[in-house]
Amino acid sequence: MSALTGRVVLVTGGGRGIGRAHCLALAAHGAAVVVNDPGVGNDGTGGSNGPAADVVAEIGRCGGKAVAHTGSVASWDDAADMIETAVSTFGTLTGVVNNAGIVRDAMITGATEADWDAVIGVHLKGTFAVTKHACDHWRSQAKEGQPVDGSIVNTVSGAGLWGNPSQSAYGAAKAAIANLTVVTAMEMRRHGVRVNAVSPLAATRMSERFFGDRATDPALDPARSSEVVAWLQSPESSWLTGQILRIDGHRLSRIQGFTESPERYHAKDGASLQLSELGQAMHWLYGTLPRGLLGPLPTA
Repeated sequence: MSALTGRVVLVTGGGRGIGRAHCLALAAHGAAVVVNDPGVGNDGTGGSNGPAADVVAEIGRCGGKAVAHTGSVASWDDAADMIETAVSTFGTLTGVVNNAGIVRDAMITGATEADWDAVIGVHLKGTFAVTKHACDHWRSQAKEGQPVDGSIVNTVSGAGLWGNPSQSAYGAAKAAIANLTVVTAMEMRRHGVRVNAVSPLAATRMSERFFGDRATDPALDPARSSEVVAWLQSPESSWLTGQILRIDGHRLSRIQGFTESPERYHAKDGASLQLSELGQAMHWLYGTLPRGLLGPLPTA
């Protein structure tokens, strides 16, 4: 029996790039796959049924099971229909991979409201909309006394974790998805649903210009993260939730998020911090001047 036999997974943005690789890997391990992709361009314009249909046909030729869905994750009704398609076609839904995305890169002084709304709409609203409808489905199952073993895998990015010039909307959306991952994991654990995220380093239509001559490097193959996604959709991962995993070529690592420095400055005698002392305190916290020149500052 394959690792994902009996699993039914919805993959958004599954027609090309990383999403396509995820669909093929999930199917190869035995899952039935809902391949969602409206076939739009990198900027979210246009559309075609081709990418989703092509992946479904490819899975079928390999003996797997898949169905195409060409709705937009940015549409609340389309997101709900993706869940319904999984259940009506395959009888259940066990997992979601939120992978759909577009880019409209611009420096913040050149960005437009329309570009911001489009990018946030696909990445952040789209991830939330699909997650919301999937969680409603699983919560209803749990309330009816049915066993639930659900898995959501979100997609974040180095641009969201560490920032990248010209990607204010994309980076903000990805950072928000990282937090959405943690919050959803907290809320849904009691209903039998785990929620994690992957941060894959890969050369795709959306990212190849950043890599230049490196775009053909095998380490940047979009399929590099797909085995991790397949494992996160397997019952073996049922203990792991609220985590972000970085996949860089053959390297797998944990992202541990915001951490508080162990060094703390304390205002004297428990009083409130005063503007007059903050210049010295900030230099002390950030080590921008030799501490011996600053004098003894209180630490925890």
